[in-house]
Formats: sequence, C-alpha cells, structure tokens
Amino acid sequence: MPVGMLRTLTREFKRTTLANDLLQKHSRFYAATVGGRRLEGKVALITGSASGLGKATAHEFVKHGAQVIIADNDTKLGPQVAKELGPSARYVECDVAVEAQIEEAVNVAMAHYGKLDIMYNNAGIPGPSFPPSIADLDLDEFDQVMRINVRGMIAGIKHAARVMIPVGSGSILCTSSICGVIGGLGPHPYTISKFAIPGVVKSVASELCKVGVRINCISPAPIPTPMVLSQIEKFYPGLTQEQIEGIVIGFVGLKGIKCEDIDVARAALYLASDEAKFISGQNLIVDGGFTSFKSLTFPFPHQTDQPEQTAN
Repeated sequence: MPVGMLRTLTREFKRTTLANDLLQKHSRFYAATVGGRRLEGKVALITGSASGLGKATAHEFVKHGAQVIIADNDTKLGPQVAKELGPSARYVECDVAVEAQIEEAVNVAMAHYGKLDIMYNNAGIPGPSFPPSIADLDLDEFDQVMRINVRGMIAGIKHAARVMIPVGSGSILCTSSICGVIGGLGPHPYTISKFAIPGVVKSVASELCKVGVRINCISPAPIPTPMVLSQIEKFYPGLTQEQIEGIVIGFVGLKGIKCEDIDVARAALYLASDEAKFISGQNLIVDGGFTSFKSLTFPFPHQTDQPEQTAN
C-alpha cells in the first residue's frame, strides 16, 4: 500500500474515533440531563419550603435525584412536606431572621450528607399592604421585611459559601420577584427588598466565581401561592378563593398559558443543575414577557374629543 494512502487512512481512522468519542460523551450528557435525573447525588437545602414555590421546588429536586432539606419555621407543614417526599427529604426548623438557625440547618446538611451542593434562599414575607404611601411608611415594619427578605437571604448565602468555598463548587439560588425589576407592582417595603436581591447576587458572584461557586436569582411573576393569595385577599375581602386566583393568574402571562409554581421550580432546577454550569450572577425572570415591554393602549376615535371633520 502506498505511504500516502496509509497516512490518509490513519488520519481518517483517528478522525472517526474522535468523532465517535465526542458523540458518546454528548449522548451521555444529553441522557443525564434532559432525559434523566438532573440532580442525581446532589444535596439541596431550601428555605421557605413548607409551602408555595419552595415546596414545589423541593418536589422537583427530589424527583431529579436530590436529597433535600426542608428548612422552614412552620413546624406543622414542614414535617408533613418532608414525609410526603419520602426518605430523600428531612425537615429542619429554620427561621431565616435568626442567623444561628440558618447556620444550624447548613450544619445538619453537612452532618447527614457530608456536603451541600445547592442552597436555595427562598423564604420571604410580603410585609404590610398598607399604607400605600412612602410618606406614611412604618420603618419598624420596613425593617422586619428587610430583615427576612434581605438579611435572611444574605445569611443563607454566607453559610452556604462557608461550606462550598473549601470544595470549590456549589450553586446558590435566591428568590426575588418582578416587583424587583420594575417599580409600582407592590408595597414599598416588599419592592425595595426584592430590588436588593439581584444586586446582592451580582456582588457575591464577583467573589464566588473565583472559587468555582455559582449564584443566581429567580424573579417570578405573581403566582397563586398561599402568600400571594393572602395578600390579594386583603384588597378584595368579598371575593371567593377561586375569584382571587383568577385575578392573580390574569395579572400577567402569555396568551393561553398561566404561570404556575412548577414553572419557577423548573427554573430553579435548571440553575441548580450542571446544565447551568457556566451561568452565575444572573437574574432569571419568569414572567411570560411581562417586564420586557410596556403596553400602550390607545383610545378608540370615538373616545377622544376630536374636532368634527367638515367635507370640502
């Protein structure tokens, strides 16, 4: 066989072998992420997970192979959720306003599982709905909202970083809101607290990216969770639960599609998984495009005071 032909065949063999290796690697990645359990072998701690978005996310994480710690100050619903999820979940009482309890929740994860891969700081409160004016703001109530929604979240980040930095990996998530994307959608204390979260995430990302730890936040549209429904009910005390849910669902959304807690849970699943391994410092907005534009509603001609047109 001529030397030139032998060299050509050798090159083609190497190229084919490399292509097959790459195909197998990509196939394994695809099967492990898209079609498989995307958090297999990972340990997650979710605050505020006894109900609402946290509970939905806990279900999604367990479904995808994670061990989940339900960290919540609701000592009735928290254990129920853990029992519902089976052996892959355990409950830890945790009030995020108390740093020592967050520290202990992280310590429980380390003691039982030897690691913490995912920390989801989801706990928060809406705060007072009234008074609406900044001129009448009760600063004590404002401090309480900031203590839970911002300080509590920062404490969660702090103690997650404490155990993630030494191993050089981990994913930290925080729940913000579209109230923290554009103003005027909620009471001042809640809105201000949610505007703070993306800023905290970017600040922390600037440090943690140097050690291989990711941090992101999620800003969902209003979803009919117990917290949201209880707030809306204060404005419409005479309406039924179904009517209040209709108001929340109709607030934003793509035509024919409603935003549900599972949509936020799947966003969290993505950011927590290795599929998002190169994403950090970002705010993933789950709102059906609501904050992407401002709708302009023009009046019909007959609704305006226009001078009558006279024929020439």
